[in-house]
Amino acid sequence: MFDKKYVAAVIQLDTNENYEENLKAAADFIGEAGARQAKLVTLPENWTYQGNDYRDYAEDMPGGRLATMLSELAVKYNMWIHSGSSSEKNENPADPRPHNTSMLFNPKGELVAKYRKIHASDMDVAGAHAYRESDHKCPGKDIVVYDTKEIGQLGLSICYDLRFPELFRLMAMEGADLFFVPSSFYLMTGKDHWDILLQSRAIENSCYLLAGGQCGVKYDGPTYGRSLIIDPWGNIIAKAHDKPCVITAEIDPEYRMKVKKQVITLENRREDVYKLFKK
Repeated sequence: MFDKKYVAAVIQLDTNENYEENLKAAADFIGEAGARQAKLVTLPENWTYQGNDYRDYAEDMPGGRLATMLSELAVKYNMWIHSGSSSEKNENPADPRPHNTSMLFNPKGELVAKYRKIHASDMDVAGAHAYRESDHKCPGKDIVVYDTKEIGQLGLSICYDLRFPELFRLMAMEGADLFFVPSSFYLMTGKDHWDILLQSRAIENSCYLLAGGQCGVKYDGPTYGRSLIIDPWGNIIAKAHDKPCVITAEIDPEYRMKVKKQVITLENRREDVYKLFKK
């Protein structure tokens, strides 16, 4: 349990096919978050490269250029950095698909947690093109909650995971105080689902939630942006406009515990009746 208030920052990006420019933009915004006294910062999904040649930009994690850069910035600004997500090389020679992976660095620059996106976004929404993430990204298998001993227990997810409330409930039962949801949400689904789904995951589990998004038009269509920070009551306490930026908000452990004591959904669970019956 963390006991002190701190500032959290969410970075919204409009990245493209230029890996060098993308890294520079992220580093500059991390610097801005540091100047605003952020103790924790998070980035969007798939921000190091947006294009068809994604395999060429898959990296070792740790060991790759991205991990090295974020490690150095964590030390420079004395902050926790959550990498959002990017492509990680698959160590399985039989599977050419990279993972969609998040990294968490502590203020010493150490990689302390890593999460590979569990749910592949295979969708065919009317008015938008069909998309099958499972064709080019290898899903992960492990649920990850990391106890920082300083800023709380952090639950890791990525974008489409948002649509699976059981993942967030399990992280909350593992002690998560705050969820990450780095995303690259399409405009077509984002305009109707983004706020509602994110607020629901926060409310259901009495947790803070940081959702960094992509904005702008990508190689495969427009993204929704509007990155959010949500408190445990479901209030949106910071929201980005439709441009690259940094948003910040205060994370308050006392407020979270106050909400958790009023809305005791975890304690009121009925595991004795939660069974699936085959007909």
